[in-house]
Amino acid sequence: MPRYTKTDFPVSQVRRFIEPGPIVLVSSAHRGKTNIMTMGWHMIMEFEPSLIGCYIWNANHSFEMIRKSKQCVINVPTADLAAKVVGIGNSSGRDIDKFAEFGLTATAGTEVSAPLIEQCYANFECRLVDSSLIRKYSLFVLEVVKAHVATKPKYPKTIHYRGDGEFMISGTETRKYRKLFKPQML
Repeated sequence: MPRYTKTDFPVSQVRRFIEPGPIVLVSSAHRGKTNIMTMGWHMIMEFEPSLIGCYIWNANHSFEMIRKSKQCVINVPTADLAAKVVGIGNSSGRDIDKFAEFGLTATAGTEVSAPLIEQCYANFECRLVDSSLIRKYSLFVLEVVKAHVATKPKYPKTIHYRGDGEFMISGTETRKYRKLFKPQML
């Protein structure tokens, strides 16, 4: 078992080690306009119903679009879209049409009016089900009402944000510890 030599670290930067899951692209629509935002701050809050908490900064163009429309799509991009994901995060939907600017295809959802991004591995149509944490924490609680997931590859290469402009691509999958896992402990 390894032993690590450690040093003090700025508490404001601990997110570099515990950022949640892959970066996602959140698409939204309101009053005839669409937008896409890059998001790294999200978390699973419940399995049934499927609830996801998403932090959206109140100065972000998508903040009001999602708050007012009460819906969005969480799209999971793969590593081949990394440059577009970063470009989307570095631009504002107030200034450009991100679908056109980044060559992405908007497709209609079945449960929400926000568009799905065709080039993404998975698309989760969501409805805002709890807005009580938005004003204080900018935290949107969304329920996934429809999920669309590609059949191949089984384990896509997703993009993960490490903070401070650093990224990583998902690594090797392993089933080595599966026999130790107790699903009843979830």
